[in-house]
Amino acid sequence: MLMRLLKQYLRPYTGWLTAVIVLQLAGTIASLYLPNLNADIVDNGIARGDTAYILRTGGWMLLISLAQIGCSVAATYYGSRIAMSVGRDLRAAVFRRVSDFSGREVARFGAPSLITRDTNDVQQVQTLVAMTCTMMITAPIMCIGGIVMALHEDLGLSWLMGVSVPLLAASIGVIIQRMVPQFRLMQERIDVVNRVLREQLGGIRVIRAFVREPLETQRFATANAELTDTSLRAGRLMVLIFPIVLLLLNASSAGVLWFGGLRVDAGQMQIGALTAYLVYLAQILIAVMMATFMLMMIPRAAVCADRIGEVLDTHSSVAPPAHPVTALSGRAHVEFRDVSFQYPGAADPVLRNVSFRLGPGRTLGIIGSTGAGKSTLVSLIPRLFDATGGAVLLGGVDVRRLDPDLLWSRIGLVPQRPYLFSGTVASNLRYGNPQASDEELWEALQVAQARDFVAAMPGALEAHIAQGGTNVSGGQRQRLCIARALVRKPEIYLFDESFSALDLGTDARLRSALRPITREAAVVLVAQRISTIRDADQIAVLDGGTFVGLGRHEELLHSCPTYTQIVESQLSAEEAA
Repeated sequence: MLMRLLKQYLRPYTGWLTAVIVLQLAGTIASLYLPNLNADIVDNGIARGDTAYILRTGGWMLLISLAQIGCSVAATYYGSRIAMSVGRDLRAAVFRRVSDFSGREVARFGAPSLITRDTNDVQQVQTLVAMTCTMMITAPIMCIGGIVMALHEDLGLSWLMGVSVPLLAASIGVIIQRMVPQFRLMQERIDVVNRVLREQLGGIRVIRAFVREPLETQRFATANAELTDTSLRAGRLMVLIFPIVLLLLNASSAGVLWFGGLRVDAGQMQIGALTAYLVYLAQILIAVMMATFMLMMIPRAAVCADRIGEVLDTHSSVAPPAHPVTALSGRAHVEFRDVSFQYPGAADPVLRNVSFRLGPGRTLGIIGSTGAGKSTLVSLIPRLFDATGGAVLLGGVDVRRLDPDLLWSRIGLVPQRPYLFSGTVASNLRYGNPQASDEELWEALQVAQARDFVAAMPGALEAHIAQGGTNVSGGQRQRLCIARALVRKPEIYLFDESFSALDLGTDARLRSALRPITREAAVVLVAQRISTIRDADQIAVLDGGTFVGLGRHEELLHSCPTYTQIVESQLSAEEAA
């Protein structure tokens, strides 16, 4: 997976990558040539007392060093540009894929894991690309070039390289093999820490209300300790690499000085060649050490690439049609034909053989016990999920055949859990219609019974809204979400328990104000309170995923025992109110 991702996302930057390779090649050749010039100075300049030769050759060494520095700086610059660009493209690809996911795929991965994959995992791959452009390209050139230049200086010491290099590679290979499982486990531990922290931040009020701070502190400490232990195990293996490299480097240098000194004494080797050979051996082992850095990063990057690839290879269960319908004639109506829905792995379906038709200007109220399938039914209309049986039609066309933009443009959804984005009141309302004027926003707020409290906020329409709308009450959040749907002016309104946080008076005023606005629209109204839906043109009673009653309020009182029980359970409370 790692190679596939690199091949795909490095392709647009082939020109820059070629420049990095050329620059690194030039810089490495320059660094390999310097010890040879230094040997010439020792053998032909110092040994003979030729000052002019020393100055001339030293000048060449200075020029080559400057060229090497220039090549290294330029290679690092382009390598960083490539790495940052690949990281940007990968994050964008993961974000686009996640944006297409239905609720099923999001639930499968989990929000904390998706966040980790789009941040930490991408960062690991991005770092690998950066290190590849600076180290991985240099290491093999320096290693091979160093071996060639060392053999050019003296063949008699080549056996030292034949021992030290394979021994170093084998030692590091054993350590790397043990590090891979730890890196994989580390990423999973990061997921757990993110999940626990996300839950605690989101539920801080509940934690404080039930005085569970010690328990949650211990829960986070456990997740944090598991991540720390895994990181320490990987770190202990990692720190073994450097002593091994230094041990072999120093032992090899001592061997070169010992056996090389014997060859110099025997007249088989010059002193300058010995110093050059010593530098080349150091360069070879340094190249192996640079490759070691990469080998340490590759396992973790490979694990991260597998996790990224898992997201990129997962396609939404709500797939866009191959040949979408891009236009609907007239105002849309909603129809369910023997619709069933079952979650993956569930023993029983949530909905069974649900059928109804809702035309423009009509309101369908849906009521039922908790878990009856009310929210699932509403979610099938905008294709947040796809029906597993039957068909959901909009304007006579199966929603699975409609262009997603066309489908969503006809629908205004107020979800069961109202959510506001960080920004202002105006920016949240304009999610429904980016071109809406301030007058249209105030009109929507008036209908949603939110004008008074918005006008009282500092800045009014420009008042600050925190992430999730946590700086306003639940009822205010619901009314702002209703106003956001009204600004859109859709043909179909879906209210999924959108009045649950409102008092009965505000509920009644809001529904009264909605009637002229939704006169020509189809309205689906999910509620738990009888008072919210009793005036609907049709009321559907859900029980166990099936319609056990469908009709007007008065009809259901005499024909549907389930509806009668719900009414009787709320009657006294409503009359008292």
